[in-house]
Amino acid sequence: MAGKLIIISAPSGAGKTTIVRHLLDSGLNVSFSVSATTRHKRGAEQHGVDYFFMSVEEFKKLIDNHELVEWEEVYKDHYYGTMKSELEKMWNAGKCVLFDVDVVGGLNLKNIFGNNALAIFIMPPSLAELEKRLFNRGSDTNDKIKMRVDKAEEEIMLAEKFDKIIINDNLEKAKTEAFNLVSDFIIENDNNG
Repeated sequence: MAGKLIIISAPSGAGKTTIVRHLLDSGLNVSFSVSATTRHKRGAEQHGVDYFFMSVEEFKKLIDNHELVEWEEVYKDHYYGTMKSELEKMWNAGKCVLFDVDVVGGLNLKNIFGNNALAIFIMPPSLAELEKRLFNRGSDTNDKIKMRVDKAEEEIMLAEKFDKIIINDNLEKAKTEAFNLVSDFIIENDNNG
């Protein structure tokens, strides 16, 4: 039995994680879907809280055992995916599942879950601003930042495939807009369900 999903996607550095944290702290009936990944931890990230960090071999075993709803190799040997067990755990608890996923993963989830999912794209005000945010974050080399900005150009071209687009040129406004969209979606679906 599939429940409801909220999908937040954006290019790296557009502010999606900040908006997702806001939604989690806002009192809405949502739980965060912790994705599996083969990338290394950044900063204070914790296994099982931010991601399930695993080796490429462990991740490929999940693929082979059909334990993932969706997965993607975002960069070479950097896999990300959604474990079926995570979704079932949250739906069984009566929660709406909240995703912080890359753009392709977000579209994959929307295609799988259709009207049970609200897909929101967080749009940076410009690529120049995005590059500045990535640089100021201080967690990536210049080469990595260039790679992320190049990927962002491709991802922005997919924005129109999402249900809603929020332009994050003012973080407080973007947080409010996201809250209102998610709140309306949960209420609307609860009334129709």
